Amino acid sequence: MKTFKLTGSNLTIEQVYEIAFAKANELSFIIDSESEKKILESKKLVLEITKKGHPVYGINTGFGALASKLINEADLKELQYNLIRSHCTGVGKPFSREIVRAIMICRVNCLIQGYSGIDLKIIHLILKFLECDIIPFVPEKGSVGASGDLAPLAHIALSLIGEGSVLKNNEKIPSKNALSEAGLTPIVLGPKDGLALINGTSVMLALGCISVFESDILMKTADIAGALTLDAVRGTPKAFDHRISLLKPHIGQIAVAKNLNILISQSDIIHSHPEDGKVQDPYSLRCMPQVHGACRQTLKHAREIIDTELNSVTDNPLVFVKDNEVVSGGNFHGQAIAMCMDYLAMGLAEICSMAERRVEKMMNPHFSDLPAFLIKDSGLNSGLMIAHVTLASLVSENKILCHPASVDSVPTSTDKEDHVSMGVTAGRKLREIIFNTKTALAIEFLCNSQGLDLLRPLRSSPALEAVHTLIRQNVKPIFKDRVFSDDIEKISELVEHGYILKTAEKICSPLN
Repeated sequence: MKTFKLTGSNLTIEQVYEIAFAKANELSFIIDSESEKKILESKKLVLEITKKGHPVYGINTGFGALASKLINEADLKELQYNLIRSHCTGVGKPFSREIVRAIMICRVNCLIQGYSGIDLKIIHLILKFLECDIIPFVPEKGSVGASGDLAPLAHIALSLIGEGSVLKNNEKIPSKNALSEAGLTPIVLGPKDGLALINGTSVMLALGCISVFESDILMKTADIAGALTLDAVRGTPKAFDHRISLLKPHIGQIAVAKNLNILISQSDIIHSHPEDGKVQDPYSLRCMPQVHGACRQTLKHAREIIDTELNSVTDNPLVFVKDNEVVSGGNFHGQAIAMCMDYLAMGLAEICSMAERRVEKMMNPHFSDLPAFLIKDSGLNSGLMIAHVTLASLVSENKILCHPASVDSVPTSTDKEDHVSMGVTAGRKLREIIFNTKTALAIEFLCNSQGLDLLRPLRSSPALEAVHTLIRQNVKPIFKDRVFSDDIEKISELVEHGYILKTAEKICSPLN
């Protein structure tokens, strides 16, 4: 069993991904002793404030537009329960198990920094949920990305108090039953506990963490797909000359040019390039460093933003123990995350678009010198004609999904919350684009691996041949029409889990 020691300042995107996809009883968690001390001190200050009776937002007042309503000390416990129950307004299908686990660890990492005034026992219970793989039932829709991801986080909080539902072994059961089976006791909410659980950016942050991790794999895998297609259509690597990129030294462009040169090194097909017919390749081949490289820049920006947010405090109000003060602010606002996810969505959509253009080149015998639709007996067989159509549909859908959520804002709470980020919407769109891009690359690999078969006995580079072998271990060569959706799904899994990337990197140096 692997143990994570949490401090609130050292969590990484890679660790969030690992925790999200871990199985029950694979992981355990401990909280740094200094962090525990801060949590206890902040809770003590909150309790002291309740005794004084002065109005302090989030502790003894109403919420949002009701902030001016002072609540009697005797009603503070009920106030927190009412907050959680009333904010459980999520709708739609639930977030996946992995996303909910990511949400929970992101929320914990915020809370343990000691500025939330939350009971330490609550944090320990969330970690027990992660260890036992108890997954709160959290509907996807309902957050506007400011004042925290209130509705989805409230559904998690609801399960912690033994109400609502959870998913245990993919079965929806009452939370109280899951707690009982695990030998756990529902939490008892005190002053500020409920608000600390729901007033933060943890949902959009979790979507961002998982998306950044997966996008890194997709963008490196796109270079492999492009290189293999270049060989399948007997293109030229001259446009990847390092001298060209040094004259336009964007970091992403230089990285992609290096990757492509590494991947095609020692390819026999490159040396068979017919110079008389193809002086310059189309942009989808020739401009991979420039376009794939620009897409890398969207990922670089997203990683910087998500890394910062991951180890930030996103509550309101914040408890400053040293100053004996509770201060209201706006760290719950998700504008930075929303914008970077919209930007990353654009980068991935362009990766998808480039893949579609390269597949079209393979379909076209006038350009590729390969059989039409990559099937020898065309006419009787349609080959990969409709696989390309599917890819075209994904590209078109991405264009719709790339409309930025972060430029929209719907004022809520009687105009008290008059500008919101729509960060969860940005994250949900991004997840769809990631699926489409993964599938697009799978279709390109289905096509270029077939193209390579049609060029035999010519051989590609050792790295690309290893990738071809991996694909052929999972998907047979195409001699006549069959159901290709099964093939696409199998290759999609190879892309998603990084198997294609790892296979290439075993032969060549790690890709940039």
